Amino acid sequence: MLCVVCISSLLCLEDRTMPKKAKPAGTGKEEGPVPCKQLKMEAAGGPSTLNFNGPSGLFESLISPIKTETFFKEFWEQKPLIIQRDDPALATYYQSLFKLSDLKGLCSRGMYYGRDINVCRCVNGKKKVLNKDGKVHFLQLRKDFDHKRATIQFHQPQRFKDELWKIQEKLECYFGSLVGSNVYMTPAGSQGLPPHYDDVEVFILQLEGEKHWRLYHPTVPLARQYSVEAEDRIGRPTHEVTLKPGDLLYFPRGTIHQADTPPGLAHSTHVTISTYQNHSWGDFLLDTISGLVLDTAEEDMAFRAGIPRQLLLQVETAAVATRRLSGFLRKLADRLEGTDVLLSSDMKKDFVMNRLPPYYEGDGAELSTPGGQMPRLDSVVRLQFKDHVILTVGPDQSRSDETQDKMVYVYHSLKNRRALHMMGNEETECHGLRFPLSHVDALKQIWTSAAVSVKDLKLTTDEEKESLVLSLWTECLIQIFKHAELIITELENSKK
Repeated sequence: MLCVVCISSLLCLEDRTMPKKAKPAGTGKEEGPVPCKQLKMEAAGGPSTLNFNGPSGLFESLISPIKTETFFKEFWEQKPLIIQRDDPALATYYQSLFKLSDLKGLCSRGMYYGRDINVCRCVNGKKKVLNKDGKVHFLQLRKDFDHKRATIQFHQPQRFKDELWKIQEKLECYFGSLVGSNVYMTPAGSQGLPPHYDDVEVFILQLEGEKHWRLYHPTVPLARQYSVEAEDRIGRPTHEVTLKPGDLLYFPRGTIHQADTPPGLAHSTHVTISTYQNHSWGDFLLDTISGLVLDTAEEDMAFRAGIPRQLLLQVETAAVATRRLSGFLRKLADRLEGTDVLLSSDMKKDFVMNRLPPYYEGDGAELSTPGGQMPRLDSVVRLQFKDHVILTVGPDQSRSDETQDKMVYVYHSLKNRRALHMMGNEETECHGLRFPLSHVDALKQIWTSAAVSVKDLKLTTDEEKESLVLSLWTECLIQIFKHAELIITELENSKK
């Protein structure tokens, strides 16, 4: 039997997982649980583990039995969702994702305090960090866990645990946003973090033991930053719940929350999987507007005219400046309305540079060695790893002179280093190709077609067509076929 508890009129989150600050939780007098609307559904022989056939299937199985449409209509960025399952097979699968006993082997690989592991405890409503310096030694870690009742926070376990890599890579494809994770291991009768809220959407999977959660009304819905909240300011819990292995809890960013392991029981282990940090319409507007202004300024002399003398010295913005800026914004809106021009986007580049590479088993040769025959003019090509590739435009970065031409860039994550995922200050490389802006329509053909004949690409010469597909093939971004008409027909039929 699956019991789905839909928590109404509240938001929540445990510990943050994106590459900024660490996440707190807290203490406080327990309140009685508010009655919850419950939806009970028969398991009906449903899947006991996750569906990895595709990003959509993975997410649907993660929140099962809630339907994806229902989730985004009623819960996403609005209120929490608790899914409590009495499914031994799923509980066993969750437990396999990360266990307290995994720490010994991981520490032998060279973990460091701060970078890989934090040790902390909530004391009198504040987070007390118990980190040592340098390398983590398992015996000391276990001593702090057993005797100081400290919480162990393991950063970004998908760097080492294949199944989490597999899950998070699919979720990054599904959301089109970075997806990080942290594992929290807390002894019985202890709490690691004070009450707080975060700037990420979080899915909590309970792996071992039980975790008791208290959730409070947000003071800043859809918050853009992390903040600790004082116990005496957050009021009574709106809801309480205790998660067991196989259970899942979702709540939006901005939710105030704290969690503890009940006394007298075994330790608790849970993983928080988080996404949508700095991924709002406001962020997208900031990302888009700068390129749009520069493009418009090239064509409209009014944008290139100087501002009034001493404008920057004034205490308040002059009325004439406000009117002028309002007019410019209306011009930008008119320019943007209805356009299908590919716009510059640093958000796109940042995402593809820092995300996980595609999950693979074995040596991953398909990500680094082109397959099949070299493409020719009579070949048919199809984009592969589409969820791991983006198109954007920008100035020619290979030129240092002032007359930089616009280029179209193809960035991909096939060669990204899993070990650096979500580590923030680590150096990441950019992998991809650069083409003249005249190639953008041909690239869009490849992106939007089930398959396309090389000779039909929207380029002036056959040499340009062959050169384009050869570059993409060398980066393992396209598959090559022969017998164009047959292949295209088969692919189109398979989509019906």
